[in-house]
Amino acid sequence: QVQLVESGGNLVQAGGSLRLSCEASGIIFRVATMRWFRQAPGKQRELVADITRDGTTNYATAAKGRFTISRDNGKNTVYLQRKSLQPDDTAVYYCTADFGVQYYWGQGPQVTVSS
Repeated sequence: QVQLVESGGNLVQAGGSLRLSCEASGIIFRVATMRWFRQAPGKQRELVADITRDGTTNYATAAKGRFTISRDNGKNTVYLQRKSLQPDDTAVYYCTADFGVQYYWGQGPQVTVSS
């Protein structure tokens, strides 16, 4: 059974930091491209960043310099970090595992940034 279990979402004050984790099970994690998406209230879901099996990272234009994606294949976990959170970072954050022909989604923890 494939599971992507995210953690770290909560209520954070503006200026604070965020570290989301997504632990995978039931998949060969090390070969997957892992991605983080987010969906803010009233907006479409958008890509934040992804990281390939060899550690190459890619960021959405709006995310460059603001977010950091990383992975630990030994722990089957991908991370998303953000310092200096702003209210417009309020969103549901989803991690995904992309195997090309198969795609899996996590449940999406809520991150709320209060001003």
